[in-house]
Amino acid sequence: MENPNMQQIHTQIQVATAGEALIDLIAAEDGRFEPCLGGAVYNLSRALARQGVATMYLNPLSKDRLGRQLAAALVQDGVVLAQPKPVQEVTSLAVVNLDASGHPSYAFYREGVADRATNAVTLTQACSQAESLALVCTGALALSPDDAETYLPWLAAQRQAGRTVVIDANLRPSVMPNLELYRRHVLAALQFADVIKASDEDLNCLALPGDNPLAQARHLLQACRASVIALTLGSQGAALLTRHGQLFTARESEPISVVDTVGAGDCFLAGWVVTLLQHHLPTDWGSGAVSPEVARDLLCSAIASASLCVMQRGCVPPTRSEVLDRLETVALDFAG
Repeated sequence: MENPNMQQIHTQIQVATAGEALIDLIAAEDGRFEPCLGGAVYNLSRALARQGVATMYLNPLSKDRLGRQLAAALVQDGVVLAQPKPVQEVTSLAVVNLDASGHPSYAFYREGVADRATNAVTLTQACSQAESLALVCTGALALSPDDAETYLPWLAAQRQAGRTVVIDANLRPSVMPNLELYRRHVLAALQFADVIKASDEDLNCLALPGDNPLAQARHLLQACRASVIALTLGSQGAALLTRHGQLFTARESEPISVVDTVGAGDCFLAGWVVTLLQHHLPTDWGSGAVSPEVARDLLCSAIASASLCVMQRGCVPPTRSEVLDRLETVALDFAG
């Protein structure tokens, strides 16, 4: 049967996302676990759609109750499912424990699960049917060495097709049995990226040279082909580093009340991608000198998106109007 969304895929899709969709079981103070729709790439897909980006999620979802909830929320937000027919495999689970500052740690249940029931050929074919597709995003658990045969050939095909490749080096070292193999594979995957998004913790986990996150990010740029790194620095805001050697930083002027940081990086990246598309930035933007005004737009949109996320429990991505309202009402410090 023909996908009923196929015409929409042909004519509208701007971004395709590939990676995990799962249920976050978030620990509450009373010891109970609250189930929340999640997964870094899943969160990113919803966040993009809520900010008005025509987005296609490439991975399959389960026919079980949790998988149907994941699918329903994507569709409600306007995400197109490249594989709308549910699969037999079960939905992935993540057990999330929050520390005193709301920072999460994860334990994943990922064997024989629905979002991994795909392959490079299927992902590539779905992208080839999206005539207006300009950008693809992946990262997080998709950077597991176990899934190399799924994602690396797909990434290579997207670069060859001239699409902008955005990779979130959202590392999960606690669930990787061989940390050194994991690091090597992540660095290999990042070779396909035009834009790398990473946190200071991610760079530290990669054991990159440098005595601070900015030095480590510069080293990563030298070791990869990417033109830009978007670096999140927690309460210190974020930085944009370019291959050309420019550095821009931004942070909100006033502290915010953090409920938890689940999904903050995903919403940050969504705010970045929205602005990248609005400015029609070329794939190699950052390889030459860039406009500080555009850099400011990228960072401020991303930071506002993340701030709105952390003020709620779980990942509840903001709409574009909410992000724009925050940009108008909250002062940001920008340098570069």
